Amino acid sequence: MATVSSVDEGPLSHNLQGQRLGRKGRGTRERILAATERLLAGPLDAPISLSAVAREASLGMTTLYLYFSDLTELLLAVLEPVMRSAEERYVGHARERWPDEELAQHCRRFVEAYHGFWEQNSRLLHLRNSYADNQDPRMLEHRIETTRPLIGLLVRQMDGDPKAQLSPTFGVATTLLTAIERLVTVSTDANFPTLLIEDPKLHIQNLLGGAARLLELGIRDRRAAESAILPGTGRGTAEGGGGGPASGTKPRSRRE
Repeated sequence: MATVSSVDEGPLSHNLQGQRLGRKGRGTRERILAATERLLAGPLDAPISLSAVAREASLGMTTLYLYFSDLTELLLAVLEPVMRSAEERYVGHARERWPDEELAQHCRRFVEAYHGFWEQNSRLLHLRNSYADNQDPRMLEHRIETTRPLIGLLVRQMDGDPKAQLSPTFGVATTLLTAIERLVTVSTDANFPTLLIEDPKLHIQNLLGGAARLLELGIRDRRAAESAILPGTGRGTAEGGGGGPASGTKPRSRRE
């Protein structure tokens, strides 16, 4: 699992009792995060609980509660730097518009990078999703808020408008990302290699290849549909930064 103890402490100035955090307080909080990190990287049957974290950090529960009110709050703190790293790992790749002639390669690269990110942070992300599936409101919000921008970027790849959430293009992007997330969730589950599969690694590669192909077909289909609706409105980047009258540049055709 990725090292997550380099949490951004800049905005954090007080503990939960309102006491200002000095060097010792920041060190204690970092100690708690590092202990959580070690447990997440440890044996799968090791419990992830506040009491387990307190023991791992050699701290009393009273001290731990000065910094985190419950396990959800602690896991969200661990998630923060992990999700920041997603920009470099896979999100950034989706920001530049993928050319039609290179679309298959870009889709494969994106899907594999997304899977690699999940594989590296598997237990933490599975815990997040498990909490969200059990209607933990903070974990559910985190899951939605970290997924929504990526859906918007895929809509941009399809030459659609991310603000048009009732459009067919938005629906296709949401469906595809949901399917890809489900695929990586299953394939990064610790029990997946124990299934009756002759070669799990090859099987995963085949699954990722299928997901990349579906993503490619979905993007091609929606680009064609969007072009038919609004001819000549190709975008220079997936963030909508180029092409068209608003940017003052010549609109690109889909095959440019």
